[in-house]
Amino acid sequence: MAFSYEEFDVTGIRTYPLSSRKSKVNAEDFGRPVQHGASFKVWFDSLPAVLGAADLRRAAAAIVAAKKRDAGIAWGIGAHVIKTGLSPVLIDLMERGFVSAVAMNGAGIIHDFEVALVGATSEDVDEALGPGRFGMAEETGTLLNEAIRAARAGNKGLGQGVASFLAERQPKYGSKSLAVAAHHFGVPLTVHVAVGTDIIHMHPAASGADIGETSLRDFRYFTACVARLAGGVYLNCGSAVILPEVFLKAVALARNQGASLEGLTTVNIDFVRMYRPETNVVTRAVGGIGSGISLVGHHEILIPLLAAAVIESE
Repeated sequence: MAFSYEEFDVTGIRTYPLSSRKSKVNAEDFGRPVQHGASFKVWFDSLPAVLGAADLRRAAAAIVAAKKRDAGIAWGIGAHVIKTGLSPVLIDLMERGFVSAVAMNGAGIIHDFEVALVGATSEDVDEALGPGRFGMAEETGTLLNEAIRAARAGNKGLGQGVASFLAERQPKYGSKSLAVAAHHFGVPLTVHVAVGTDIIHMHPAASGADIGETSLRDFRYFTACVARLAGGVYLNCGSAVILPEVFLKAVALARNQGASLEGLTTVNIDFVRMYRPETNVVTRAVGGIGSGISLVGHHEILIPLLAAAVIESE
């Protein structure tokens, strides 16, 4: 049966006073203009208490609170964070006591290693792939695989071994290396590798036994760090797949062995929202025990902002 053209009668609708309604945005939450020459704290406090700005404040507050209660702050660092020049910011946070552990993917340690050696990283893949030069830098392939081999021989994790390897050689740009800083400050550095994803796996010096054993040891080191994060913070910065998966398994192992992780805050920082970080880090890992925060934006802007907010709020 076809309906007829008939206007709905709205003459008897029920209304209520606007002032009685619960609203999601209130005038007191609005941002405020700042004057020329204002400090960072004045600017940060002027942000609206709405959406992303409110989430940024929550993340900063969680980090500061975690440090005060000595609850732990672990950072998961994807390669893009290093490529966008943020190592000095993270090293400063490490020195200030806002970094309890650092986890990287395989690409992350490669970029950090190259920066330490020559002060540069991130080759032009489009330019290098055709002529067969992509990933073929001699020092990266030979020395990094040598460091991993030495790590296995010394019963160390991959991250710990590479950090020691670099620190002992005092490379020219070591002050810009997260691995060197982790070694200096005694912060656990773990590296989580998917075999075949990194340029050093193409080199003849690569050993599956060395990479596998040291990365598996790092997974267990990382799990021990995660198990201590009750009331603490875990930040996933720029890893779309590897670190979110590793983090979820570390949480599962920790919970299996009785770690409550009560009060854990997780933070994902990336320029888009992706399935695994949102699901594994922000949602699943803290379900029923903590809270998750998504900060969406460029790493080179958001991470310095978060770092400055943490420092000013301490």
